[in-house]
Amino acid sequence: MDLIADHISHRFGALEVLDDVSFTVGAGEVVAIVGPSGCGKSTLLQVLGGLLRPSKGAAELRGAPPADSLNPLTFVFQDFALLPWSTVEENVAFPLLHTPLGAAERRAVIDDALRRTGLTDFRAAYPKQLSGGMRQRVGIARALAVRPAILLMDEPLSALDSQTRELLMEDFVRLLADGAMAAAYVTHNLDEAVRLADRIVVLSRRPGRIREIVTIPMTRTERGGADARGRLAALQGDLWSLIRKEAIDAEREVQHA
Repeated sequence: MDLIADHISHRFGALEVLDDVSFTVGAGEVVAIVGPSGCGKSTLLQVLGGLLRPSKGAAELRGAPPADSLNPLTFVFQDFALLPWSTVEENVAFPLLHTPLGAAERRAVIDDALRRTGLTDFRAAYPKQLSGGMRQRVGIARALAVRPAILLMDEPLSALDSQTRELLMEDFVRLLADGAMAAAYVTHNLDEAVRLADRIVVLSRRPGRIREIVTIPMTRTERGGADARGRLAALQGDLWSLIRKEAIDAEREVQHA
C-alpha cells in the first residue's frame, strides 16, 4: 500500500502553512520529513493521517493493505498518549476492542506486539511505573497491534534522553527491517532522519514547500556499521546546509513573536 501526498496546501485562517506538497511513501518505505521549526511538518502528518482536511490537494491511499491489517494507518505520538489508568497490556489492547477478533486471536496479537517491543515482562505495569523509553515502547506496541500498512510517527523520540533515543532507533530499525510496514516520520533530528529513512523530504520555512527529496544510498543494516558513520555524518551535514539559514530565520521569528 502506498501513501500519496497530492499537491497538499493548507492554511489556518490567514496563515499559510503548507504549499503544494507532493510525494509518495511507497510500500515498505520509510520517508522522513524535516525542515525548520514551524514549517508545517506535523500539520502535513495530520493531513496524511486523515486528522485534518487540507485546504487544497489530498492525501490518498493506493493499493490494498496486508491481508491481516486491522487499520492501514496508525500514529505514534511524541507524548506517548497512553491511558494512565490502564496497564501496559490494556493500553496495547485498546485499539482492538472494536475489531472482529475473537478473544484468543486478540490475545495472540497482544502477545506478539509485547514480544516485538520487549514488553512481555511489563504487561501488568502501569505507565507511571515505566521510564519514558518504556512508555514509548508501549505506544509502539499499541500501533503494531493493529498491523498497520503505514506508521505515521510524529517526533516519537524527541522527549527522550540520548541513550534511550539510540536504543529506540535500534528498535525501529529492527521493526522496519522486513519491509512489512512503511512509515512517514516527522523529526527535527537529522541524525534520526539519516539513520532511519530511505528518503528524506526537506521542507522550506513556512509555508512549507518541498526544497529537495534526498535519497539515502545505504540500507538501514549497512548504516549500523562503524564504517558508515562518516558517510552518515556527511549526509547529515548536507541536510543541515539545506535547512540552516531558514532554521535560523524561523528561530528569530519565534523569539520576536
